[in-house]
Amino acid sequence: MEKPIYPLKNMRITQRYGEGTHINSFAIDDAGKDTGIEEVYAPFTGTIKKIYPQDANEVWLESDNPVEYPDGTIDYMTILFAHADDISNLYVGKKISQKEAFYKEGTSGNATGNHCHIECAKGKYQSPGWTANSEGYYVIINGKNPEECLWIEDETNIINSNGYNFKKITEENTNTKPEEDSNIEQLEPLPEQSNDEEENSNLENQETPPQLIYTCPKDDLYGIYLKEGEQLYLK
Repeated sequence: MEKPIYPLKNMRITQRYGEGTHINSFAIDDAGKDTGIEEVYAPFTGTIKKIYPQDANEVWLESDNPVEYPDGTIDYMTILFAHADDISNLYVGKKISQKEAFYKEGTSGNATGNHCHIECAKGKYQSPGWTANSEGYYVIINGKNPEECLWIEDETNIINSNGYNFKKITEENTNTKPEEDSNIEQLEPLPEQSNDEEENSNLENQETPPQLIYTCPKDDLYGIYLKEGEQLYLK
């Protein structure tokens, strides 16, 4: 299962959510390493659900499958990107692979300086994609704090996180070890046989009735440790 990755390799957040034009929203602006134009990468494998070229070349990308949020939530995710200068290579229905460069910073729409406007939402894309908030700004439907949606990697170059604390993908939270079944009753190992006992047992008549070693108290799953050469009879 994919973990949504922060979409720029250089994190330099220039406007926080809840401030200025981001009031009453979870939108953030990232200007990348410098004043130039940087690539924006798909945080997950998804499909473009809407493009709005009449404003800031907004693009909505929806995950193809449920993804793992940093808080452990498993759900679909939709992300809105804005301000790319050229989106002529994009279309509704286009499939984008995770970490594929598909968008760029820019200044289209009401933007000052090259940057990418990012808004995350929990769940699948909901038409028409956004709604006007109390301040008259259009925000993504079902918006969610980007810290609670996106992961960073060791390769993420954090120039300025603007006070945010994104969770990092580590080997520990990537490789999950299955828990042992605590309901399985562990039986005590059989006592070791001495050499004399082994010789005597070999001389015994093979018709000797099997020895009772355990009485099962109920229907259940049981485990027993046996050594090489030992035999177990069940009645």
